[in-house]
Amino acid sequence: MTELGRAATEHAIDVPGADGTPLTLSWGAATDVGRRRDHNEDSYLVGAPFFVVADGMGGHLAGDRASDAVVRRLDQVSDGPFTTRQQIQRALLLATADIERAAGGNALGAGTTVTGVALVAGQGQPAALVFNVGDSRTYRIEGGSLHRVTVDHSVVQEMVDAGLLRAEDAEQHPDSNVITRAVGFGEPPEPDWWTLPLRAGDRYVICSDGLTKELGDVGIGRIAARVPSAQALAERLVGDAVVAGGRDNVTVVVVQVDGAPADADVEDTLPRH
Repeated sequence: MTELGRAATEHAIDVPGADGTPLTLSWGAATDVGRRRDHNEDSYLVGAPFFVVADGMGGHLAGDRASDAVVRRLDQVSDGPFTTRQQIQRALLLATADIERAAGGNALGAGTTVTGVALVAGQGQPAALVFNVGDSRTYRIEGGSLHRVTVDHSVVQEMVDAGLLRAEDAEQHPDSNVITRAVGFGEPPEPDWWTLPLRAGDRYVICSDGLTKELGDVGIGRIAARVPSAQALAERLVGDAVVAGGRDNVTVVVVQVDGAPADADVEDTLPRH
């Protein structure tokens, strides 16, 4: 597994055109191999402009290399605190080629999920560009309430969407680990995208499915309501997921918005259900 970046508290970022009002963020990250796996195939990247979790899969060590390729390519693609959708697409394409080389003829192939928050800015307003491939997830906590931003690319999500399975039963379904999109496996990456305003008080929780399969949305929301620090929340969520069973690697990144330019007018593309 690969860990890129360090926790930070009240890190101020100048926003182009924002009349000197900075974007101030705190962030943290934690990971654990869990109780049933012999190595950790998750990787993460923290540090403006990227806050990302990738969950690798494949044959021996191939998952490690796949998740590593994604976070390293994202780390290389931008040289400032803000990025663009085009730069993310380019990084994922480069990572796909890296993964093919790393698979080395492995019959199973190799691939990885990836999800996270990328900082973007326009007309003096910063925003969170959330992107996702696979079944790792990004959540936003707004006004104390947890909302799932991303939509899983998985067989069980398709069953839920078709009305064949209740959402509350999806995590325990025998096909819950079967995903329908990934970065790698010889296919071009197809991320989904959401643009959300960055507002003071909001928090983002970015995680591999080792967290969601143990705690679920309700459990994550309850813990987040009690833990104020980004790093402490990441550690608490990982620790509780391991105690709850730890059936998979668990990785959590938390980003909180401590301050932001006022009067954000970024369109919120998060669907409301």
